[in-house]
Amino acid sequence: MADTVLVTGGAGYIGSHIVVELAAAGYSPLIVDNFVTSSRAVLPRMRRITDQPIPCITGDVRDRAVMKSLFAEHAISAVIHCAGLKAVGEGEANPIAYYDNNVGGAITLAEAMAGAGVKTLVFSSSATVYGQPDRNPVTEDAPLRTASVYGRTKRMVEQLFEDVATSDAGWSIGLLRYFNPAGAHSSAQIGEAPSAAPNNLVPILAQVAATDTPEIAIFGDDWDTPDGTGVRDYVHVMDLAAGHVAAMQYLARAPGPTTLNLGSGRGHSVLEVVAAFERACGKPIARRAAPRRPGDVASCYADPSRAQEVLGWRAERDLDAICTDAWRWQTNRQR
Repeated sequence: MADTVLVTGGAGYIGSHIVVELAAAGYSPLIVDNFVTSSRAVLPRMRRITDQPIPCITGDVRDRAVMKSLFAEHAISAVIHCAGLKAVGEGEANPIAYYDNNVGGAITLAEAMAGAGVKTLVFSSSATVYGQPDRNPVTEDAPLRTASVYGRTKRMVEQLFEDVATSDAGWSIGLLRYFNPAGAHSSAQIGEAPSAAPNNLVPILAQVAATDTPEIAIFGDDWDTPDGTGVRDYVHVMDLAAGHVAAMQYLARAPGPTTLNLGSGRGHSVLEVVAAFERACGKPIARRAAPRRPGDVASCYADPSRAQEVLGWRAERDLDAICTDAWRWQTNRQR
């Protein structure tokens, strides 16, 4: 019988792709999601891709009763924790909600796991914990100077899980600092579908290209970068999903905390991403300069060599593949 892996936030953008990758790898994924920032419409789409039922519990990871009963009723072997709020700007405007959701949810999850004796955990952290790095590419031992509320919640959860793993040698915990996930499943059945206005560059570009939205705003054109726009490391969401599964498999033989960057190792400016998306959709995209956003940094991209060494993982898809898959998903979901 296949091992059951719980994916918190498994109906969300990253979580849904991890669920599909788990099924392809022979696991039985189980979802818990509160559907605040995700949609139930993704559930039948995942079933079509995987050709198997994907059980889903509607619940909040902060709800102790829900989490306790979930572990009591299912023989869970490992957890991949994706649930949480993730918009940098929103976190600056509403820090209480971000600490409550992201840190509070992690504490409740850890309590439920400890009570059930389930001690293998992969945490979807974020490269925002680094803030503005002293140099690029960024290694896992770079200073942690996060510039945002969102990044601080991610770092606090990392510290929680590091302390849990240090206090009990039975725990195996992977802390995956992923860079900028983008793209969609090649089937165009699932992809990024924000419940409100998109916050990330690639879905914003897709929205502008597909609708009457007139232009994109480029937040800062005076950064200390080659073309003045922010530079980020964009990693295909399916590569990211494969990294989570590889980390979970590695943790089966590696107790303690393990921290890894998941990124392409290449930095692309906003203008470079706009150009790549124009190639994907075959039309020009208007843009305008806008003020920098609080919490943003000039440039940040990964040194993913440790993940390649430890997991045998590397990002296989480039920026053009990311934009092509994102555009295919955008056009398919409008039919």
